[in-house]
Amino acid sequence: MNLRHLAVFHAVAETGSLSKAAERLYITQPAVSRQLKSLEDALGLTLLDREPRGVRLTEAGHTLYDYASRIFSLSDRARASMEELTSLKSGRLSLGASTTIGNYLLPPVLAQFRDQHPDMDIHLEIGNTDTIQHLLLDDRIDLGFTEGFVEHHELEANIFLHDELAIIAPVGHPLSSSDDTADISSLCRHAWVMREPGSGTQAVLERILRSHGCSEPHATFTLGSTEAVKGAVLAGAGIAGVSYLTVINEISAGTLVRIPCRDVAFRRPLHQLRHRNRHTVPAVAAFLDLLNRTVTSDSLPLKSVQVS
Repeated sequence: MNLRHLAVFHAVAETGSLSKAAERLYITQPAVSRQLKSLEDALGLTLLDREPRGVRLTEAGHTLYDYASRIFSLSDRARASMEELTSLKSGRLSLGASTTIGNYLLPPVLAQFRDQHPDMDIHLEIGNTDTIQHLLLDDRIDLGFTEGFVEHHELEANIFLHDELAIIAPVGHPLSSSDDTADISSLCRHAWVMREPGSGTQAVLERILRSHGCSEPHATFTLGSTEAVKGAVLAGAGIAGVSYLTVINEISAGTLVRIPCRDVAFRRPLHQLRHRNRHTVPAVAAFLDLLNRTVTSDSLPLKSVQVS
């Protein structure tokens, strides 16, 4: 039994006539008759009784019509769902982002995307760079955004922004009272509050420090979030390197002090990640288009972020 024969039978059963079924299917009446006979021969059953004014379903015909109706109804629903996905009327967008991007950059873009596509199911997973890469490799998210370095061969990384890291200290810290900018050697002599291994911020910071001869700064704490790092710095546990985006309010309020460094640019790329072997679905393409238009229009609060 093939679907073409089943479609012909379904049309005949619904219209009650071979000629009307032929009109619906844009084929000839003899073609309808031949395909019905092929279906009945394949099943070894009579499905229709031919009468002067049309056809009447046999018991076998009623049973098959019930199944055929469900099959073609499901087919129509599948087609409608695919059309909705193409037109972004429904569907799901699953994103993953490391802490700074997920908490500070993406929310206003996601809000705008939701306004444009109110029926889209949007999910954002926030974790460190290692976590986001694993989610992408496991096909649990469609698109990833990370601050750290990307080295897995199955992932394609594109830099979409550059972010500035701010070296922060508590009010009253020795470096905060200096009349001049600090140098890298003076920064390395002080205690640091660090993010956990796997953090993109931490990986970038350590690479910058190592490249300037500060291979192992003394870490008083290793903490799992930017908010925890800021809290430890506020409490006097040491200095730290965090995205300037995460401390704009504290620096403006004077609760934290930013330490300029005269011989090092604490700048890092922000990456957009995709799996190399995965098709880009319409929702992902639409979100990337909105993100690119947003970051190039200066409509985000990105005082320290520069478009690549």
